[in-house]
Amino acid sequence: MVDRMRIAHVTATFPPYGGGTGNVAFHNAFELVCLGHEVHIYTAAVADAPAEEILRGIHVHRLRPWIRYGNAPLLPSLYSHLKGFDLVHLHLPFYGGSETVYVLRFIRTIPLVITYHQDVQLSGLAGVINQVHDRLIGQRLLKRADRACFTSLDYGRVSKLGPLVRSGKLNVGELPNGVDVNHFSPGTPSPLLIKHYDTDGCSVILFVGALDRAHYFKGIDNLIKAIARLQRDDLRLLIVGKGDLQPLYRQRVKELGLNKIIHFPGFVPDDELPEYYRLADVTVLPSTTAGEAFGLVLLESMACYTPVIASNLPGVRTVVSSPDDGYLINPGDIDDLALKLHAFISIPRARRLQMGDTGRRKVVDRYSWYHIGQILERIYIEVMDDTTKIVPNHHLAKTEIHR
Repeated sequence: MVDRMRIAHVTATFPPYGGGTGNVAFHNAFELVCLGHEVHIYTAAVADAPAEEILRGIHVHRLRPWIRYGNAPLLPSLYSHLKGFDLVHLHLPFYGGSETVYVLRFIRTIPLVITYHQDVQLSGLAGVINQVHDRLIGQRLLKRADRACFTSLDYGRVSKLGPLVRSGKLNVGELPNGVDVNHFSPGTPSPLLIKHYDTDGCSVILFVGALDRAHYFKGIDNLIKAIARLQRDDLRLLIVGKGDLQPLYRQRVKELGLNKIIHFPGFVPDDELPEYYRLADVTVLPSTTAGEAFGLVLLESMACYTPVIASNLPGVRTVVSSPDDGYLINPGDIDDLALKLHAFISIPRARRLQMGDTGRRKVVDRYSWYHIGQILERIYIEVMDDTTKIVPNHHLAKTEIHR
């Protein structure tokens, strides 16, 4: 029997922010709580969210940053909070928080697990600063981590950290993202959504993701242009998400005369997202750079019986089994995207259903959050053993958590 651990997860973003890294941190933490551990999340304060709360058994601490640049909040106060834990789990990238963990790692011997979610790719002065930071802090911290986890080893080998991975200088692990297969599940399309978006008799294409500058690499412009090239009125593209780039995308749609075909539902909360996946015939993730390392929305879509089209990028390509449950496209290739969309729309309905069934089975078998939680707990136990730490029993009262 595993004694109860007291664990701190450190992440730059966390719900209610809609970014993928924060959602992964939440589900990692929740599954650990379900396994009987005490889990604390440390993240940056955001508007309309309490500074302290217990969220489904997770102790959430939202700290006020000294300064913030996009998703890079400077949180030096982290140091005083990360005391008394058996293990710290840092989610990267986290500019403004990783520095504090770096100092902590030098001063204390607390076990450290890091999930490296994706590369940050910037240009100009920001890119230079990013490179310097990675050399001085990021790479050194990862070398000192007891386990450096990637969502797939495929991505790890070709990421910025590839040379360290291939040379064996990192203690590497694989920790995929997951999905709530009970929440994201097959079902009948909502009549209300069919009426609202006038999708009856149309093929519905779905995009789900943040529309802010931090997620410029999502390829929305390319997707809009690909829809325009198809020159079909029996299509509907729903671009779900919000962010400061949304007005730019709306303007592009207007310029191309696609207002009746392309719609922007805005932010859709998680409890309503399955309705959109069930409405869709295919979900598209046309990302253009290695800033996309996995594609959690692909799992959500497949769990709802909806096939996918995604860019053939390291990590992302491990999620899609083309052509069994989706198609892969050349990153940034608008012609290829339009071709794959046309091919998918043209295949018989029976084949689409077969692809949906294949995708659902794969997600349930490999990517349920319950399964990922079991993997994560094993990683923690191995780390504690490797560092000759005995997992202490804090004799804390267990809280009954219901999924």
